[in-house]
Amino acid sequence: MAVNSYKEDEQMNNVGKGRIIVRLMGYLFRYLGPVIGVLACMGIAVAIKLVNPLLIEDAIDVYIANKDLRGLLILGLIALGINILYIILVKLRMYAMSVISNKILLKIRQELYEHIQKLSFSFFDSRPTGKILARIIGDVNSLKEVLTNTVTTLIPDFVTVVGVVIIMFCKDWRLTLAALCTLPLMVLAIFFIQSTGHKRWQVFRKKSSNLNAYVHEDIAGMNVVQSFSAEDETREVFEKLADEHGKSFIHACARSDMFGPAVDFCWGFGAMMLYLVGVKYIGAPRVSVGLLVAFGTYINMFWNPIMNLSNFYNQVITNLSAAERIFDIMDTEPDIRDAENVRELPEVEGRVTFSHVSFTYDEGTENEKQVLRDVNFEIEPGETIALVGPTGAGKTTIVNLISRFYDIQKGKILVDGYDLKAVSIESLRRQMGVMTQDNFIFSGTIRENILYGKPDATEEEMITAAKAVNAHDFIMKMEKGYDTKLQERGGGLSIGQRQLIAFARTMISMPKILILDEATSSIDTHTEVLVQRGIEALLKGRTSFVIAHRLSTIQNADRIFVIGDGGIMEQGTPAELMEKKGAYYNLYMAQFAEIA
Repeated sequence: MAVNSYKEDEQMNNVGKGRIIVRLMGYLFRYLGPVIGVLACMGIAVAIKLVNPLLIEDAIDVYIANKDLRGLLILGLIALGINILYIILVKLRMYAMSVISNKILLKIRQELYEHIQKLSFSFFDSRPTGKILARIIGDVNSLKEVLTNTVTTLIPDFVTVVGVVIIMFCKDWRLTLAALCTLPLMVLAIFFIQSTGHKRWQVFRKKSSNLNAYVHEDIAGMNVVQSFSAEDETREVFEKLADEHGKSFIHACARSDMFGPAVDFCWGFGAMMLYLVGVKYIGAPRVSVGLLVAFGTYINMFWNPIMNLSNFYNQVITNLSAAERIFDIMDTEPDIRDAENVRELPEVEGRVTFSHVSFTYDEGTENEKQVLRDVNFEIEPGETIALVGPTGAGKTTIVNLISRFYDIQKGKILVDGYDLKAVSIESLRRQMGVMTQDNFIFSGTIRENILYGKPDATEEEMITAAKAVNAHDFIMKMEKGYDTKLQERGGGLSIGQRQLIAFARTMISMPKILILDEATSSIDTHTEVLVQRGIEALLKGRTSFVIAHRLSTIQNADRIFVIGDGGIMEQGTPAELMEKKGAYYNLYMAQFAEIA
């Protein structure tokens, strides 16, 4: 199937920026009450800012001109009082929006994580884990300032700009036109920077994702790197990816940083035109000193929000690509999902039927590969079926289809007569236990790892499961027994011990159908004998599928299926297949010769 590695940039569906922004802002409406409260505080704060220049104008043209010291003092106390209120409101709105934005980030991350858990194996097969982590952690975090500044910057600064323009036009339209003559130039600059900057930030996010994917992969495989003394090679790859990441960031910043100089130029030229027109072409007494000072304050109040708005717009362009990447995953539909009106699968006996089943990986793509072709078989409840054959023949595919990790293109798979597509996935997998060669051990205690298979299991059930797979003895020899803390991936345990704990985790759920995919391959021969005894006791009366390359481990199977050429080449008991001297006989003799 198609795989996206750290060596190539991710491909995403193109979605309009407007739709992304509207969707992102939709999260703010979930907290409409607190947001309205913040806006109320900011409305008062904006009003205070707009009134300040008028107070300055009155102070100069009325109280100072008339030498009214008492009136000037009263006006000063009023200005002091409302500006103290302004500071309190600003602090309050900053705190409130910080709380709201963090709640929204938590909500987005939770929704993204829950959606990822519902996605099919094909999604995880097609991209490195590091690239998924980059979206859950880095991309979500980058949205905080956008969400916060939407309320604390976009709305109040927009209102401030509109209010300033209205007041300036009411005071003197000629001075207003002079002060704002550079506004068309600013609009052109914003359009140019926006049209080219967004693509550069998209590239940066992709390069960041590539670097994150490689670092995750390299750390996860550090034992292999050090075993082969490949530190120099991995360093070179890291340097190359880090260099691409750094250059893409500089390339994106080079365009985004043009906002500041554009605003400064328009601001400075507008201020120059204000004083030139106000002093030289209009002059006193039509333009008083107080009015000119007030206009000077208003022009600063106009361009300061414009600077803030341009920086906010810059943030949007910078981080919109992060929102795109988040919603790209959220909009990815699971390949495997419940159809409408599915029913719960009742408790089953374990009869499994394949009826004319065909399956192809990456159907309809250049990587299309048919693995199974018109496969038919029926497994009776309690039967143990061993699947053998060369690598890539389709053994694991068969058990993955039974667990419905993939959907078939043709035919039907039935459990106790129920079509798997007609029952809920959760009710199916609840009655199945899957044990693979590479089982993940979570950080936490041994108890927590075993109970992961059945959180409500009793102490007795846990110990019984551990004893059945011969894990109890070595667990009790550890420092704190079942409460011994394990490192991530079971660091400090032997491969065999990790496998036994994973085995106990599967066994405790007491599944009706059990799948063992190379489950004993990592256990030494002595431990394997003990585990086989436990398996025989626990599998009694349960349908089980066992995939094993060591043919000596499946001699007690009820039937053996030899998988190859898109289906079942031959089947029968071990004795029957040896007597046929066919494919199984050849596999067995070849393996026996290797041992000998």
